[in-house]
Amino acid sequence: MEDLNVIKISRVSPATDSVEPLILPLTFFDLMWLKLNPTKRVTFYKLTESSHDSFYSVILPKLERSLSIVLTHFLPLSGNLKWDPQEPKPHIVVLPQDAVSLTVAETEADFSHVSGKGLRHQTELYHLVPELPVSSDSASILAMQVTLFPNQGFSIGTTVHHVAMDGKTLVKFLKSWAHICKHGTTPQDFHLPMLLDRTVVNVPARLELKLFEFLRYLSQGKDYARTLDLPPANKIEDTVRITLELTKENIEKLKKKAKNESTRSDLHLSTFVVTYAYVLTCALKARGSDSNRPVAFDYGVDFRDRLDPPVPVNYFGNCVMPINVNGYEARTFLGEDGFVNGVEILSDSLRGLSSQGVESLWELYEDALKKREQGTETLFLAGSNKFGIYESDFGWGRPVSTENISVSGNNLFSMSEMRDEIGGVEIGMCLKKCEMDVFISIFQNGL
Repeated sequence: MEDLNVIKISRVSPATDSVEPLILPLTFFDLMWLKLNPTKRVTFYKLTESSHDSFYSVILPKLERSLSIVLTHFLPLSGNLKWDPQEPKPHIVVLPQDAVSLTVAETEADFSHVSGKGLRHQTELYHLVPELPVSSDSASILAMQVTLFPNQGFSIGTTVHHVAMDGKTLVKFLKSWAHICKHGTTPQDFHLPMLLDRTVVNVPARLELKLFEFLRYLSQGKDYARTLDLPPANKIEDTVRITLELTKENIEKLKKKAKNESTRSDLHLSTFVVTYAYVLTCALKARGSDSNRPVAFDYGVDFRDRLDPPVPVNYFGNCVMPINVNGYEARTFLGEDGFVNGVEILSDSLRGLSSQGVESLWELYEDALKKREQGTETLFLAGSNKFGIYESDFGWGRPVSTENISVSGNNLFSMSEMRDEIGGVEIGMCLKKCEMDVFISIFQNGL
């Protein structure tokens, strides 16, 4: 999208008179995402009237005013991540003059194509989200971009440092912003403002020490582990993306298939399990027939209700931990029984969570990564089909589509609920073009 025209870059401050600096400690759940590249999402809104005049006189001012208001409820988003060399760990620091960078741009690109669910080059979406300024000792938490497609619609691009919040908190921010923009009032069922008290996250303090030891291990002893610098983004040339759907009927068929073909009666046949198992087997088959190659896959688990006491629903921050499943070769998933094998393995992994605490699960995760064979093909999942991302209506209708474009490498896919069907799932996949053609064929023919 080379025709992007940046109109202005402004700074939006929280609508508060507070002059007191806020220094927010980071928890174990925050710090584990310290070295992850920012989360990037772009959401598209179709307009029947989106001329320059209406956009700049009505839509943009409403977006800016409501953003200022919602930031008072999510105050850390206007601050910065800071790491004083004398401090053992970084903090989020919010000063009175802090604000969120908002880029306003225009493009003549085809809105229907870019916002559609068909094949698109990954680069077509990169320009719709802003970059997040990051240095060795300071990093912005949030950057926003609103892009007008004249007479077609607009998009909202969000780039957020994962160390500040997980996907559940991010979607709550976007839905709160949309509600304030549309109705002019704060959504009562969101329990705003967000709770910043870190003492509600009850995990052993020694876990932070273990985490930093692990970061030093990953950086091979370099000073890199004690900086905010991020690893280079994993962008693979010639990658294309597509959004595929599993309808409620598709999912019920997959559950029935697993139940009929497995010899076990204790399977955890959730929408999440059968969707992940299906995408996993399709992706591995699309990437080649080497049945001896080692494979692994990760997913995130929300610990809000797993801690004692449970974390309040309006807590601001991260409360998700990655779970790793490894020790398998591709042959386990390539045959006729590949899908059922995936369901059984994921079922066992999820069942094992209930009998283990956060410390033992972290030790298992750390040990698995240390023992992972070089060259292991790994699939990661981003997002959830329970966030309700399509409920973010700013006053001009629900989104026509939303994309997690952090899914930019060759080993990550996203999951969200379908826009127009309760119980369905959208899957965002990014692959090399030659692999994508095979993946689509396998995916569609297997349903």
